This record gives sequence, C-alpha cells and structure tokens, in this order.
Amino acid sequence: MFVMIKNEAKHKDALTTAIRELLEHRALWLYLLCDEAGKKGLEWEDFAPDAVKRCGLYQGGNLVSKGKTDSLKGLKKTLFTAPARRVFEMDVVKTTDDELFLDFHYCPLVKAWQKQGVSDEDIARLCDIAMCGDHGIGEKFGAVLELPKCIAKGDEVCALRYKKK
Repeated sequence: MFVMIKNEAKHKDALTTAIRELLEHRALWLYLLCDEAGKKGLEWEDFAPDAVKRCGLYQGGNLVSKGKTDSLKGLKKTLFTAPARRVFEMDVVKTTDDELFLDFHYCPLVKAWQKQGVSDEDIARLCDIAMCGDHGIGEKFGAVLELPKCIAKGDEVCALRYKKK
C-alpha cells in the first residue's frame, strides 16, 4: 500500500504551535504504547481501540453534562471551539441538532507520527485507533461518526460526519 500523506499547517503562530505540540505529545504516547506492545507480540488492534474508545466515552459523557444537551450543536459548542478549529484548521461544514459535519485540513497527531518516521501504513492504523475516541464521543451524543476522508490515508482532509442514529 503506497500512500503519500500531505499534512502541512498553514497557521504557525506561537500559541497554535504550542497547543499542537501538546496534541502531538498525546499522539506520541499512543504510538510508543502500540510500538512496545507490538514488540511483545500484541497486535495494536487487539487492545488499543477499546482503550481509546473508553476515553472517548468518558470525554463524551463530560461534554454532554457540560453542555446540558446531546444535540450535535452542543458538541460543536463544547468540543469544536474556535481554538480547536484553528489548531486543526477546521471548517464547520454543517451544524444541526442531528448532524455535525467537519473538515480538518491539518492533524497534529499525524504530524507527531510523521516526526517519528512512522510508515504511512502504520499512521493509518494509528489514526483508526485514535478515531475510536471520536466514535465514543459521538456515541454519548447518540450519534455515529463516519469518516469518508482521512488525512492519514492520503486524503486532503479528515471529513468527520456525526449523524444522530
């Protein structure tokens, strides 16, 4: 499988860069945990998706409580704030109570994995694992998450599509 991941930030101010570095650090943890597990004979997909989804379920529950709603407008308001939109160079494509469509033009997690020299194939695997958290958040909002495009798989954007069940 040959993929050429394109993931270059446009916004490079000091604050945005500092926030991205925090997210990169989180991504580094995920990679190193999976890498060490692989060295011990464990397949990443056998443990990491469930753990990351648990984190997303926890975070999603907190976001529902914070916003006092499970409307997807509430998810936009509590998680996809202006700072988050800047860090991920995100466009809000659609927001209703039942649908939230977002396009991310940059991913600090992918950048962290690229800095470590992770193969494009393994970056795609790590992204699938990391997205389990976003699936868990969506579940707490009574929604499913579709990802028809993904930077980690060579697309120009990550297209997150939350839809109420």
